[in-house]
Amino acid sequence: MVSPEIAIATAGIVLFAALLIDRITGDPHSSLHPVALLGRFIGTWGRPGYYSPRMQRIEGVIFWLVTVFFFVLPFYCLTAIAPWYIYIVLAPFFLKVTFAWRSLEEHTLAVVDAVKDGVENGREKVKLLVSRDTASLDRDHILSAGYESMTENLTDSIISPLFYFSIFGLVGAAIYRAANTMDAMLGYRDERIRLGWFSARMDDIANFIPARVTVLFLLLYFLFKGRSSNAFRVMRRDKSLRPGFNGGIVMAVMAGGCGTRFEKPGIYTIGDGERSLDEVGPNIVRATRAVTLMFVVAAGGTLILLGTWINSTGI
Repeated sequence: MVSPEIAIATAGIVLFAALLIDRITGDPHSSLHPVALLGRFIGTWGRPGYYSPRMQRIEGVIFWLVTVFFFVLPFYCLTAIAPWYIYIVLAPFFLKVTFAWRSLEEHTLAVVDAVKDGVENGREKVKLLVSRDTASLDRDHILSAGYESMTENLTDSIISPLFYFSIFGLVGAAIYRAANTMDAMLGYRDERIRLGWFSARMDDIANFIPARVTVLFLLLYFLFKGRSSNAFRVMRRDKSLRPGFNGGIVMAVMAGGCGTRFEKPGIYTIGDGERSLDEVGPNIVRATRAVTLMFVVAAGGTLILLGTWINSTGI
């Protein structure tokens, strides 16, 4: 069993190693990837037609708990059973399963490249990232959807799982990944609204603090760029325009700091649009990279110092 002292002492190393693994390997396109298996399991029970309308809310809670249990079990076993020398070798690979930095960039840049070959190609690519109807999107709105996805997923796919690992270890990161995946598949206001209500609420709760941590690091990044006042101004003005209380605040800071506009036709417009997404797209990618590295350095450094202090004092 990995003792709490060893887990804290090695957590920083695991965090840095997992980030390196992600940059080297990305996400293998395999049906055996743990998150792909998780998605298939959710797909087996996440069908409203299987349940009567009055039972769907209850079934949503029950299957949320069942799904979290089975997905988290291997992460728990590694922490609870494996010797520390096995843990420190395998833990970075387990943690890597819960977040996707390189893959997020690749999917967004694939949309950007597809648009260069025509609007239809862009529409096909971007529909893999967003739930909105892409059939009538023009070039600017395709780019907006792609970069919005990158901005929102800076929290969902990177900061949140690493935040929960930093506090609760592998189990915390795994619980978050299961919860976020269920929300991504079921948290919609359509026929899934009853079955997915609990998944949507739990995802909102889980992302509340990490979204604001993301905002803090974004504001710090834009401070270095001389754009923090504009980022803060747009955040205050536009943070509530997007439905939900997590995604909009991060998108508003990114739009304000980069001086661009995110727009979902008929739903929201965030930012002033001083510059086009063609111009600032690379800046959004750089901001995403910078915030990821800033968070990992801050969290990983804190964990290493905490572990060193615990070992030196014998607590």
